Amino acid sequence: MRSTVLLLCSALLAACAPTTTSGRSGGLRAAFSDQGVAFVTAGRACVARAPSYRPVCPRVPAAVDVAWNGGDAWAAVPGLGVVVTLDRAARSVPVGRVVALSATRAYREDGSAVGYAGEALGGVTGRPSLAVTGGNGADYVLLGGSLVRVPGGPDRSQTAGEFLVVTPQGARTSTVPAVDTATGTYRLSGGRLERLDPTGRVVSATSHPGGVVGVVGADLVTVTPAGEIRVYTETLAPRTP
Repeated sequence: MRSTVLLLCSALLAACAPTTTSGRSGGLRAAFSDQGVAFVTAGRACVARAPSYRPVCPRVPAAVDVAWNGGDAWAAVPGLGVVVTLDRAARSVPVGRVVALSATRAYREDGSAVGYAGEALGGVTGRPSLAVTGGNGADYVLLGGSLVRVPGGPDRSQTAGEFLVVTPQGARTSTVPAVDTATGTYRLSGGRLERLDPTGRVVSATSHPGGVVGVVGADLVTVTPAGEIRVYTETLAPRTP
């Protein structure tokens, strides 16, 4: 059924919970919410819902990004000019050639944006590399490594980075995959998953390959470029899904 929907959308074209982190690591992008984690690696988009975290990877053409909106996991498929749901009811919305997704918008190559119902929304000038919806409900994108609020402009307080991390006040940049929580920050750095206290001191760590990290409910969840999902408690104890 999903393949049929995509083919129909291709023919037509020829005629909310915010993510907790967003970044690229070895061709991997991921988005986290209370429902689970959606990720895309090497063009293959998947969703793994809590509590089983069993990946569902529908047969869709090469995707470039993923996001959560309205309880659904979405993937951007620029080759068809659509965003598509990855599980539950199959939906497909024509949006053009999208390069980044947030919880509210799909951003095209020129920075213009469209919502998940296909409505035009405010965007930015230039090609964003990443997008998130911040803890304050506003969107933030990376443009040339700089943080830009949508609507608004560059956040001069932030240094350049290649990852976006949602904070209660909005979003911040990071040079490594990270997620902020009420008890501190977790990050993947130097072959380790590290827990930092609010002062920035590393209080615990465990060996971990590259990937991205986020929060799903009470779980700390990581995804590697190979699509491996690992689940931890807040103290970095492994948790069996």
